[in-house]
Amino acid sequence: MNAHHAVVWIDHTEARIFRFVGEDTIEKLDVHSSLHGHFRNKHASTAHRSEDHPFHHEVIDAVKDAEEFLVVGPGKAKLELVRAIHKQHKEMDARLVGVETVDHPTDNQLLAFARGYFRRVDALR
Repeated sequence: MNAHHAVVWIDHTEARIFRFVGEDTIEKLDVHSSLHGHFRNKHASTAHRSEDHPFHHEVIDAVKDAEEFLVVGPGKAKLELVRAIHKQHKEMDARLVGVETVDHPTDNQLLAFARGYFRRVDALR
């Protein structure tokens, strides 16, 4: 697995980001959405879920220097993040290696999933 892989687990309330900066070095960042309550309100404006939300910007900032990254999560938040990347940071599209549905893993489960995913991606090259 190459250095500088990253995995983002995201839902509408938080994102957990892990950067693999070496074979044995992992950096973790937790980002919390300030609009948590808005996503549960059926009548909340869809603008609150916009790809322009500062929550997405903070998550994108955390992986913008990664050579390759993976986005996972249980629902639509992962797709909203990918749309934000595509809309505002097109240069990152080629480094996005996958988008997968992953429920609510522990940190260790997420790391194991990401390592396996990146190994499979690397093996296909």
